[in-house]
Amino acid sequence: MTAAQARQLRRLLEEGLPLVPQPYRDLARQIDAAEDAVLAQMRHWNAAGLFRRIGMVLHHRALGYRANAMLVLDVPDELVERAGQQLGSAAGVNLCYQRPRRLPDWPYNLFCMVHGQRRGDVRKQVNQILQDAGLDHLPHRLLFSTRQFKQRGGRYTSESPHG
Repeated sequence: MTAAQARQLRRLLEEGLPLVPQPYRDLARQIDAAEDAVLAQMRHWNAAGLFRRIGMVLHHRALGYRANAMLVLDVPDELVERAGQQLGSAAGVNLCYQRPRRLPDWPYNLFCMVHGQRRGDVRKQVNQILQDAGLDHLPHRLLFSTRQFKQRGGRYTSESPHG
């Protein structure tokens, strides 16, 4: 596989696998390569640690999960690593990451996304998660989404997949 084909493949993969019976053959066709070459390149990238996983992005709202909330916490800096590990491994937490505080208006530095079908259930779930992690005493807020504008996986290239 040429370097140009590998770049094209990476851009296409950022869009997600085609929803066809033979997605790798379809990708190969799009970059004018052999299916075996596409699979070999993906094995190489996987061995190099480029992929965390290959999975599906489900549109949670279409599945009835409309009570989606971002839990934000003000965690002391010396506890953020431990708190992030605890919350990140909690059932129901889909994303967990640290961001810098924006003082004086925004003291929160740890963010967790939780999806649910009803707000009351999400509140109970978050309270239980915080209690189980021993973090319920920390300042926090639960910010529910009101409207979805976009949902997709990460993009790391700026070029069009077709050009």
